[in-house]
Amino acid sequence: MAVKVDKDLCIGCGACEGTCPVGAIALGEDGKADCNEDVCIGCLACTGACPVGAISE
Repeated sequence: MAVKVDKDLCIGCGACEGTCPVGAIALGEDGKADCNEDVCIGCLACTGACPVGAISE
């Protein structure tokens, strides 16, 4: 199960990127968070780190 990123809400702060234990979240060329679904383990660490609630199950 991979997380979903709401690009309209994402502010590109990178908080999620720093908390992902497997490196599945990275800021893309647009400056917004992207989730690599092949790597994501569904731990939801990034959801708690996001200050604007842009990441969900």
